[in-house]
Amino acid sequence: MKFYNEQHEYYCGIDLHAKTMYVCIVDKVGKVLCHKNVPNKEALLRVIAPYRENLAIAVECMFCWYWLADVCAAEGITFVLGHALYMKAIHGGKAANDRIDSEKIAMLLKSGMLPKAFVYPAQQRGARDLMRRRLFFVHRRSELLAHVQMTFQQYNLPPPTTDLVHHKSRNELDIPFSDEAVVRMVETDLATIGHLTTQIHNLESFVTSQVKLKGEIGFNIALLRSVPGIGPVLSATIFYEIHDITRFPSVQDFVSYCRLIKPQKTSAGNPKAAVSGGVPKSEIITCAGHSPKRLCSLCAQQREKECTKLSAASILSQKHSQFSLIKSPELCTLSFYAELRGRLRNFMPTQLN
Repeated sequence: MKFYNEQHEYYCGIDLHAKTMYVCIVDKVGKVLCHKNVPNKEALLRVIAPYRENLAIAVECMFCWYWLADVCAAEGITFVLGHALYMKAIHGGKAANDRIDSEKIAMLLKSGMLPKAFVYPAQQRGARDLMRRRLFFVHRRSELLAHVQMTFQQYNLPPPTTDLVHHKSRNELDIPFSDEAVVRMVETDLATIGHLTTQIHNLESFVTSQVKLKGEIGFNIALLRSVPGIGPVLSATIFYEIHDITRFPSVQDFVSYCRLIKPQKTSAGNPKAAVSGGVPKSEIITCAGHSPKRLCSLCAQQREKECTKLSAASILSQKHSQFSLIKSPELCTLSFYAELRGRLRNFMPTQLN
């Protein structure tokens, strides 16, 4: 957990909503200078105008923070994005409303106890959200494919052996149910699978056409594609999710970001339930390890290079089978981080296969 501890003259906490926001401004000694509901961007700029000199604005990370970060960047105001889950753990209380929450955010910011979240660069937010949407469609398609398999198994029938993602396999599938309702259900699943497959392919074509091996983004995409088994779509997904591997000072930071750290909570020596900090992100990273060849090649290269001094070096140097690698997202993530950090110094985009 990283806290924002920079010192300012004024601190502004905003409880942000889709259409309104509640603003609380305090000075460096904690005196509340302004505490009111604000309807829009123009009103916010008027409210903070007397305090803009050395002002920091903090807001909880929720779905509509993009525009506020952009306004702060355009106006030259320090913007801090608070980690929603960690903030809830710190300032939880019996009473909660917009007025109370905005003041708590301002006080956390002033006291250096505001857990930070990464403010993703505005230029690449759209591409990241697009790749996340593609992943959402892939998940929904997987659920539908599993439902078709389960429907056959419910009636003690052998499930389809062909890959229903392909149009030909869906058209040639024999639906051997006597109940018309079940037939219609399976047909609806297959039609939705076909529609999602079309949309996924369209998104992948768009992304691959936009990625050029020029500039910093092209360099990073090419760097990812140099890892055995990672292609254009997967490299774009990983890049836009991570943004820049160098923003993680150590492998521990990167593994924690991937939600692979199992936190420990104890009280008087007794363990308590702990929360990892959010939805696991390791899937995007470890999807590169679905093929045994990818992982074995990656870890073998890492063992040969010995290019980093990681606390997980003992893990990376162990002899492990192909299947044990697939079951270990931690190992895949460690190897992936070490591979990228090791190649940053000597990689050229022309090294693509």
